[in-house]
Amino acid sequence: MSDDFILETEDLTKEFAGFVAVNGVSLRVTRGTIHALIGPNGAGKTTCFNLLTKFLRPTRGRIVYKGRDITAIAPADVARLGLGRSFQISAVFPHLTVLENVRVALQRKRGASFDFWRSKRVLDSFNDRAMALINDVGLSSFAQSTAVELPYGRKRALEIATTLALDPEMLLLDEPMAGMGHEDIDRISALIKAVSATRTVLMVEHNLSVVANLSHRITVLTRGRVLAEGDYATVSRNVEVRQAYLGVGHD
Repeated sequence: MSDDFILETEDLTKEFAGFVAVNGVSLRVTRGTIHALIGPNGAGKTTCFNLLTKFLRPTRGRIVYKGRDITAIAPADVARLGLGRSFQISAVFPHLTVLENVRVALQRKRGASFDFWRSKRVLDSFNDRAMALINDVGLSSFAQSTAVELPYGRKRALEIATTLALDPEMLLLDEPMAGMGHEDIDRISALIKAVSATRTVLMVEHNLSVVANLSHRITVLTRGRVLAEGDYATVSRNVEVRQAYLGVGHD
C-alpha cells in the first residue's frame, strides 16, 4: 500500500443477517485532501464510516491507516492513532459550556482521566488552548454559553472544535451540513476548508454543492458498492451516477 494514501481499504464488506450493506469497497484517501463519500439513500455510506472507525467489525476485508492494519483494533485505539470522527447527530455535553466541552476533549488527549477531581488550577491550564480552538471555529462570543443554548450550526462547529482538540491527523465528518441553513453551511464549509490545510478530511455529505466546492476527490457508493470515483466534474458526468440519483433522496 502506498505512502501517498493515509487511509485504504481492501474488499471492505459488512453483512447484516444476509443483507450486504457494504460490498467489496476498496477506498484510497490521499494525504492532505478532502475526499467525499456520496450516494443515495441506503448506499452504505454511514456503515462504511462505522467500519472505518471500528464501531462495526467488517465481515471481511481490511483497513489500513498510515501503513498500519487497523482492521481488528478497538475504536479508542483508532482515535489514539490520529483518526478523529464527528457524528451525524451533534455529540457534545449539552449542559457544559462551550469552553468546558473543548477543555474536556483536551483533558482526554492528555490522558488525565481523573482531572475532573483535581484543583481548578489544573483544569484552568487547558483554557488557553481551548480558547484558541474556540476562536478557530468562530465561537469566541459563545465560550461561556452552554452547548444546549447554541443554534444547530454552532453546535456542529463546537463538535468540530472538540474533535480537533484530540489533534487528529485525519478527520472523518459524517454529514457535517445536515439540518443547516445557508449561513451555517457557508460557515462550516469555510471551517472544513481551513482545517484541511493541515489535515486529511473524509466526509459523508448529501449536499452536492458543498461536495463540488470542497472535495478534491469523490467516491460514489450505491447498494454498498463503489459506483464511480474521481473529481466532481468526472462523477457528475457519469451516466450511472445520474441514474443512481435520479428520483432518489439523499441520506
